[in-house]
Amino acid sequence: GVSAGCAFGGHFYALEETWHPDLGEPFGVMRCVICHCEPQRNHRGKPVGKVNCKNMKQDCPVPACPRATLLPGHCCHTCPKGEESPPEKTPALRFDTFEYFQDKEDDLDKPYNDRSYLSSEGLARDDARTEFVALLTSGPEPWHPTSSAVGKARFTLLRSSLLFSISYERLGRPSRVRFSDPEGNVLFEHPVQKSAAPEDGMLCGMWRTVSKANVQLLRGEQLRVSLVTRSQPSGEVHGRILKHRALFAETFGAILTSLDPLHWGTGGMAMLTLSDTENKLHFILMARGLLEPGARESPWVPLRVRILHQDQTLREVHANITVEDPDFAEVLNDLSAQELQWLVQGQLRITAETEGRHARQLAGTITTRRSCDTIQSVLCGADALLPTKTGAVGSAKLALHENGTLEYQVQVVGTASEVVGITLETKPRRKSKRNILFDMTPSYKDGLACGAWQSPSARDAHMLLQNELFLNVATKDWTEGELRGQIISLPYSGLLARYTEMPVVLAGQLVSPPVHSGAGGHAWLSLDEHCHLHYEISVAGLGRPSDGTVSAHIHGVAELGEMGTRPHQNKRLLKGFYSTEAQGVVKDLDADLLQHLAQGTAFLQVSTKAHPNGEMRGRVGSRWGRAPVPIPTAACSRVALPGAGWKGTDHSVTRSQQYSLMCFVVVGGSFTSPDHGGQPGIGMGSDLLLIAPSRCTFPTTPERSVPELADSMQADAPRACRFGRRWYLNNESWHPSVPPFGEMKCILCWCVSGETHCQRQECPPSACASPATRDNPCCAKCR
Repeated sequence: GVSAGCAFGGHFYALEETWHPDLGEPFGVMRCVICHCEPQRNHRGKPVGKVNCKNMKQDCPVPACPRATLLPGHCCHTCPKGEESPPEKTPALRFDTFEYFQDKEDDLDKPYNDRSYLSSEGLARDDARTEFVALLTSGPEPWHPTSSAVGKARFTLLRSSLLFSISYERLGRPSRVRFSDPEGNVLFEHPVQKSAAPEDGMLCGMWRTVSKANVQLLRGEQLRVSLVTRSQPSGEVHGRILKHRALFAETFGAILTSLDPLHWGTGGMAMLTLSDTENKLHFILMARGLLEPGARESPWVPLRVRILHQDQTLREVHANITVEDPDFAEVLNDLSAQELQWLVQGQLRITAETEGRHARQLAGTITTRRSCDTIQSVLCGADALLPTKTGAVGSAKLALHENGTLEYQVQVVGTASEVVGITLETKPRRKSKRNILFDMTPSYKDGLACGAWQSPSARDAHMLLQNELFLNVATKDWTEGELRGQIISLPYSGLLARYTEMPVVLAGQLVSPPVHSGAGGHAWLSLDEHCHLHYEISVAGLGRPSDGTVSAHIHGVAELGEMGTRPHQNKRLLKGFYSTEAQGVVKDLDADLLQHLAQGTAFLQVSTKAHPNGEMRGRVGSRWGRAPVPIPTAACSRVALPGAGWKGTDHSVTRSQQYSLMCFVVVGGSFTSPDHGGQPGIGMGSDLLLIAPSRCTFPTTPERSVPELADSMQADAPRACRFGRRWYLNNESWHPSVPPFGEMKCILCWCVSGETHCQRQECPPSACASPATRDNPCCAKCR
């Protein structure tokens, strides 16, 4: 068997061995922390190791000389030779504090389904995925700060894409996120869209296909990121992107701003995590500008860090920091139940202050980790504690708010018998006992459970963000659970439908004929303004991602097809899978398929080697009363939206404040207003098919002026109009171009103060008497 010991940071240590932990950049080897592999016995009586670490910094003697230095490999500052200073002694080792991110022992009992699940730590060690962080403050080198704004940026390099979640304070909404090299050359800019974030004060985005050279700069910590605002086109806050091994463990965080608004360029951030088994809070504090440039009477400065509730100090820690090493790591022991409750509810503040003549103070509120990732779960029979193969599926989307409330929506489709329980659980700790944290059953009705859990504990929130919680669906026939799924944070992908829509559920029961599969899935789809279909599919239960055979087994295809008697009449191959996810864009959908998408008569199907004709399927357009596919908010080529601007019989199409611009499919037919005999929600016209689903709500009209255009215009000037990919000035007119049909010469559009109006050329009644009228081709089509 494996010899007993401790795994830590990718290394193995024997029982009783001690070492200084290497936390990677920017901390490196932590000379003031000593770890010990402490022998223990597990519940089976076997010897195992437990990592305990102790911070020795507070035991350092205060040097008696004015110019003490920190020698390489030492923890405490010492005086130069010849000057008075007590010798550095190794503090007595006390291993009762600071249990650092230790590997979790899996004690799931064997009678239950023992599938291997993803852990945050496992994801962090995955070579295809690396985490980075940047503290963003005003004032790059040389020091010329311009504001007191602060940002905290988290990055994930996932294969060749760099995903980012940036939260910020004291900053107007940025217009661009800029990446540059050490010389200041701009490598990439991401324009900020208004809707592209789950909440205010946050930016989400991705840099797709980062070149190998830029990945090397990133891994070598040579990339800088800045947030560009209207007032600061060179970037208002900046920071270097750093690798950080502790990132996977972060479950709480804070942005620290200066209490004195005149201390521009000062800011910090804290990353915090709970210990896995005890009520200890580990935190790492990164700060900039706390030590004023030029304030160098002494090489080190006393720092006081406090945790407060309202204005009452709960914890206080003292340390010495230097200009070269202003970062600080510490552990708070034995948090009380009350402190833990305040922590998850966002009621604790952290302050960091220097003392002396140039005293500065930073403060911020600690909240659960803010991220652009989506917390979701696919529930399937293969993952049930006693595996099932009924072809049923569950699909869940959750959101953890800053006040600690957990909002949830769980859909269930195709169970063999009625649902009797939907519960949020941890891994079972004993064979006979599932560990239920919260019961969602009272909120379940007609296939959907939705509501909010008002009082999760800090430990519950920590486990949720560490991918350690599960959803379980029990049915009359399967009282232990017919479906189960691990709750996983899905990395940001750029698909905004995730924030506003429930996913389309994919189940074996929905295949024709039904497939009794243990697998399941769900998908988000949306059409953009160019009628390109963006899709993202997650599946579960098809096998272990670590299995060599899985990629071949799961390397099925997803196809989009028409419901009904000729299911494969119109279909498009989307793309193969990468592990358990597939995502991409289909750019040239034909008009028939677009029509099926808009009417909700399309389906999405995932096939595998075992089920080449489909293992799971879902109808695009659900019974929960939303639009079949989220329709684009800007002008699109071939699919239409309902608009409030029908103007009697003159057939002009206007843009209203509530609704997005109508778009059209060229089909032919007679033109009528939708409330005159046409089907509800569908208006048919010559060369126009206006698709208007009735059970729909649409977002408000977005800002139509791009920043560059807005900057060049006076604020009170009439607004320009965007149509397709082009902008038109006020009063400008044009013939719209509609791919794939080209320019539509019989329709004229014009721009009136930011609103686009379009009208078909009127034909006199006499034109219909001689359909071959040559001088006016627009009137030759009347019947």
